Parts: sequence; structure tokens; C-alpha cells
Amino acid sequence: MIFISLIKFKHLPSKEDLAKVDKLHEELNKKGIKSLAWYWTLGRFDGVLIYEAPTEKDAMKFAVESAKLGLSSTETLVAIPREEAIKLL
Repeated sequence: MIFISLIKFKHLPSKEDLAKVDKLHEELNKKGIKSLAWYWTLGRFDGVLIYEAPTEKDAMKFAVESAKLGLSSTETLVAIPREEAIKLL
């Protein structure tokens, strides 16, 4: 399943903060959660993370682990490929 997290930084992340995030992503990658793309953005949100997780529960675990770092708040969306969504019409 594909998930899109909209990220709002609580403060400007330091290089040490980013290293912690990278370490978390490496650990979770071993558990089946794969980062597909990560962008820093202008506007209401500071970043967008697109990732794949086997289930919603796994995505929730990822969100909880990320929140423990205290660097950001997020809003996460479940993404369905366009072709699959059209089949639902």
C-alpha cells in the first residue's frame, strides 16, 4: 500500500536531527516500510514523504516511531493508483 505523509517541521531540523530520521528510515526499511520519494516543499507543509507499507497498521507504527523523534507533525493519506480508483467508479 502507498501512503503520503505531509510534514510540518516543529523547528528547523539540524544535521543531527536528519541523521536520526535517516537511521529510523533504515531500520523501518528492514521491516518492510520503504521510502519511495521525499521532498521538501514550499507552502503550508514543509515536506512530503511517499512510502510503501504492507498494511495500515505498519504505516501507523511508522507514524508513531516518527512522532517519537519530536521533529514534526504529519498528516498521512492512503494513496490508490488512478487506474485502480477508476475501476471503482
